[in-house]
Amino acid sequence: MKIDFTSDANSWRITLADPPLHILDIAMLTDLRDAIARVRNDRHCLIIDAQGDKAFSAGASVQDHLGDRVIEMLRVFHDCFRALARLELTTVALVRGPALGGGCELAMACDFVLASDRARFGLPEINLGVFPPVAAYQLSRLIAPRRGLELLLTGDPIDAATAERHGLVNAIFSAAEFDTKSEEWLQRLYRQSASSLRFAKKAFRLAQSDDFEERLANVERLYLDELMKTEDATEGLNAFLEKRKPEWRGR
Repeated sequence: MKIDFTSDANSWRITLADPPLHILDIAMLTDLRDAIARVRNDRHCLIIDAQGDKAFSAGASVQDHLGDRVIEMLRVFHDCFRALARLELTTVALVRGPALGGGCELAMACDFVLASDRARFGLPEINLGVFPPVAAYQLSRLIAPRRGLELLLTGDPIDAATAERHGLVNAIFSAAEFDTKSEEWLQRLYRQSASSLRFAKKAFRLAQSDDFEERLANVERLYLDELMKTEDATEGLNAFLEKRKPEWRGR
């Protein structure tokens, strides 16, 4: 198992457990999807974190993007986000280190993000000739359009303070005090009624009135039926694996 699944009186916890980088390959994504399916609405929240502080997650597996594996990888990957979107209880990401690519998308999929001052957030997929499908949806809703498009099109990472200014992070704590301070922050949820939290979150989502699954399906079709059939997508992924500079052809 590449996931640890635990609980206490207040929360369920899913911990990415494939250090140091917690790469989201098909095996880990399958474990993650199955763990989310086990979460019940009898706690205040679901916490998603990662072992160690080297990385929250360096992102999805590049190897699983090549050939026919990309279809299975994207299906399981997006199943995780669909499952998270359907959860009624509050979700909180604890980000101690870099959250890149799919790791950044996973953090952004949570209702709240608590970050250490060592955390970084980035979407480097464009450097490989592809783009992050879930983030294309997330960034269009979470932050100002020009800032979101800048993150999507440049692939440049941002530090925790910048992420907080953009509205991607709720609070930043020093790495040395992260566990203590994040627990204090979580107490703000724990002292509320667990059922009232669920209803309040549901009301917030209803007010947003957005069909996540329909929009994600549209992005999936663009990714698999158009992007992944281009020469540059294959070239960028292969160049990464071969540790060389890609030779773009623009097609």
